Amino acid sequence: MIRFPVPPRPSARQLRWLLAALTVLLTAALEWAPAGDGYFGDEWLRDRYIRLHTTDAPEPRVLVVDIDEASLAELGAWPWPGGRIADLVEVLLTSYSARGVALDIVLPKANDPAGDRRLELLANNGPLVLAQALDYSAYRPEPLREGVLGGAVAGAGPAAAATGYLANHAALARAPHIGNIGFIPDADGALRRLPLVSSFAGRRYPALALALLDCCGGAAPLAAGTLADGAAARISYRRDWSAYTVVGAADILANRIEPNSAAGRLVLVGSSSLSLADRVTTPLAANRPGLGVQAAMLSTLLDRRDGTAPTPWPGRWIACLYTLLLAGLAGYTFPRLSATRNVLLLGAAAALWLSLGLVVSGHDAEFSPTAPLASILFLLAFAVPFQWQQTQHRSRHLLDTLRQYVAPAVVAELMRSDLKDPLAPRQLDVTTLIADMEGYTSQVEALPVDEAAKLTRDFLECLTGPVIETQGTLDKYTGDGLVAFWGAPLPNPQHSDLALDAARDIVRRVQALSLAQQARGRPPLRVRIGIDSGLAMAGDFGTAFRSIYTAVGDSVNTASRLEQAARDYPYDVIVGAGTVERATRHQFLYLGERLLRGKGKPTTLYTIDTGTMVSLDATITTPRGAEAAEGAA
Repeated sequence: MIRFPVPPRPSARQLRWLLAALTVLLTAALEWAPAGDGYFGDEWLRDRYIRLHTTDAPEPRVLVVDIDEASLAELGAWPWPGGRIADLVEVLLTSYSARGVALDIVLPKANDPAGDRRLELLANNGPLVLAQALDYSAYRPEPLREGVLGGAVAGAGPAAAATGYLANHAALARAPHIGNIGFIPDADGALRRLPLVSSFAGRRYPALALALLDCCGGAAPLAAGTLADGAAARISYRRDWSAYTVVGAADILANRIEPNSAAGRLVLVGSSSLSLADRVTTPLAANRPGLGVQAAMLSTLLDRRDGTAPTPWPGRWIACLYTLLLAGLAGYTFPRLSATRNVLLLGAAAALWLSLGLVVSGHDAEFSPTAPLASILFLLAFAVPFQWQQTQHRSRHLLDTLRQYVAPAVVAELMRSDLKDPLAPRQLDVTTLIADMEGYTSQVEALPVDEAAKLTRDFLECLTGPVIETQGTLDKYTGDGLVAFWGAPLPNPQHSDLALDAARDIVRRVQALSLAQQARGRPPLRVRIGIDSGLAMAGDFGTAFRSIYTAVGDSVNTASRLEQAARDYPYDVIVGAGTVERATRHQFLYLGERLLRGKGKPTTLYTIDTGTMVSLDATITTPRGAEAAEGAA
């Protein structure tokens, strides 16, 4: 059977950087997605930015003449006769020296032959721009066709496709300058863009603001579509309605306005009257005059033509760069900080981006301000749980490892500590205890296997219990004995006294087990214990196949030699000088000096000063040729 190699599983580090790469790609995908794909979040946030950027500083280039409620009450209800509208235009161009006038009103029917003729002459020969409304709806039962379209321009490029129109009567359709006031609201009903150029029946028609600018802007004319951003151009809304000079039409006709106030301005004539229902929703408010949208579009084009618009910034690239930096930071901090801190970090990153996005939005109206926020949510939804899972896995591994060696209280303390890796090798001051059963082979060789196993387990229980109870670390079992140490993985200034406490308890338990064995006719038991203290390297040592938490150092080797030396003394516990120096709660008996195996000079030996430390079967009062034995070894 053919076996295909199994690809290696990616490491946690590789997965973290994969998540970081996906985070950056998500921002890039949202930034360069087709217009409208991220609509709701983008436009909602952008509207808030627009409101923060909007200013009330006066707009000196534009004058708005409003056929308001007061004008209708004074001069009569709408529609006004053509002669009155012609009077209004003549007064603006003569008495007020306006640079050009655009009518934000459509006149589909002639109602005043003489007045309509005057208005026709003004449109054909003066700086007057008429209006017509193209319709973009694809859902009307019958296409809108009223009046006669005019003002078509040459050119090529993007254009919004119209399906119908509401235009002026035939006499006005011959005017050279006619602008479109039709619009396409966004899905939420807000008006954020205007089609600068629209197409109908193969012909192209400019927007009212563009037609006015090309007709009377006072600079080189702008070819229709030159400033078009695709099918529609975004209105900057940098100026609120209060920034525009707005005067009533009745005041203009009655010459109640200072003449110089309109000199040299481009004039928009329209109506904010509720009775004429020309109201729209904008990012600034839910109910604004449509006339205000035309004024904002005119200011937008003037700013772009005059170079007074904010310097363009590459908002998309700034968003991607921000996400890239955040992904790199997250890749570094996520494995090093807790889940709570990482969540707080992402929250701070989101707040920082909201502030930065406010600045960038003033220089780039088309980038997606929510793309980095979506990437932050992605990190919150996937990277934080992934890192939490990795942390839990490491914690479980740490707990499983520690529980093999140390008491539950020590494990709990380690988990509360701020140690980055409690099992990492460190040099610590420790006390090592090594114990085993004297004559183990002779004890068990005559026993059945099950009794020998039980005796071994019972003996190891006597050794292990005191170690765990005194917060020692169990290094390993050595068949009939064990190695343990105190002072690691958590440093403990009482490590020597704790090891001595454990040794005394071990002796008591072994003595009790020995009495039970003797009651069954078995030989007595004796434990040999060696203890020494000093610096040692304690940590998780091993290979990828197996590791163990242990301590390595001279004091550990000395404790092993002391345990071997105990066979030649009537004392179960032999203590080194390092432990004696560090202990504060125990008394000791000096046993002399002895040359231990592997040592270059004699070692001072002690035992604990208590009668309970003497073995029950001890009859020897002096070492039995210990020096000779160790020297020969």
